[in-house]
Amino acid sequence: MQTKKIPLDITKATTSRLAEVDFDNLVFGKYYTDHMMVCDYENGKWNTPKIMPYGPLSVEPSCKAFHYGQAIFEGMKAFKDENGKVWLFRPEENFNRANISCKRMAMPEFPKEYFFEALETLLKLDEAWIKAGDGNSLYIRPFVIATENGVSASPSSAYKFMIICCPAKAYYSSPVKVTIAQKYSRSADGGVGYAKAAGNYGASFYPTNLAKEKGYQQVIWTDASTHQYLEEAGTMNVFFRINNTLITAPTSDRILDGITRKSLIKLAQDQGLQVEIRRITVSELVDAAKNGSLKEMFGAGTAATIAPIEGFEYNGDYYELPEVKDAYSQYLKKSLQDIQYNRAEDKFGWRYEIQLDK
Repeated sequence: MQTKKIPLDITKATTSRLAEVDFDNLVFGKYYTDHMMVCDYENGKWNTPKIMPYGPLSVEPSCKAFHYGQAIFEGMKAFKDENGKVWLFRPEENFNRANISCKRMAMPEFPKEYFFEALETLLKLDEAWIKAGDGNSLYIRPFVIATENGVSASPSSAYKFMIICCPAKAYYSSPVKVTIAQKYSRSADGGVGYAKAAGNYGASFYPTNLAKEKGYQQVIWTDASTHQYLEEAGTMNVFFRINNTLITAPTSDRILDGITRKSLIKLAQDQGLQVEIRRITVSELVDAAKNGSLKEMFGAGTAATIAPIEGFEYNGDYYELPEVKDAYSQYLKKSLQDIQYNRAEDKFGWRYEIQLDK
């Protein structure tokens, strides 16, 4: 993938905070790298992207992002292999999805050459924050917020596109217990469920808190109309293994087109596993749990890669999944991460190397 080189406005940090970070005991999202990217949209166009020291923003209380929720984000990771090379995983998919989200939220789309030039420059400057080793990565958060001042209910005329980064380890350290939604919904037909709109996630926190009070870490979301069809798990896509068939819901305007999701589907199909992309009902899942054909459930997303589910609750009954020796979740996670960390052949062309200046 080739993009046109563009000039950037770069201000380097005078000192690094890298020594302050305990990489053996990382808390996800607590520490951020020395630099960030900021690009402003004003007068109908995007200005020159700026790379600057990471720090607070100054915005007015009337900033429209606060009042009307015009905000979207992406989640990406950079990986370092044992030879010190740095890799992204399918970054063009993230870029395209960011612009899909922007369009749905009436926000201006971002130029491709700006995105890749700024991202690569940022990663080169903060390359020391990317640690090699299994499970280590640099989490990358591109996002856009509306910055026009005013409380009129209309799209903003000004925006900030930003990229910040934080070092990361495994997101979930052990399998999780979930409850199936019967009242609350993550998204609805005609809504913004397929976009990575910030409000999608804010709206999920309350029902997730209710689930945690009952002893469950996450919610399996169901369709808003009937609550009979299984759709997503927490902030991730979700897979079910019934006997030896891997099942996941089709994407729609309610379900995010997850990059990890589509990668796992491709890997499974390439290895000859039976995959079905179809709607699956709660009753089918419960029946499978009762008759022993439900072998696995797992969430799939950028932060966690794969999060195994050890059991689920529905209608007051808890169904614990069996331990399986030939877990698809572990096999697929290893296959995916071997590509991400440059330990295996990348037959699909998913890896994207950051050309370090060394």
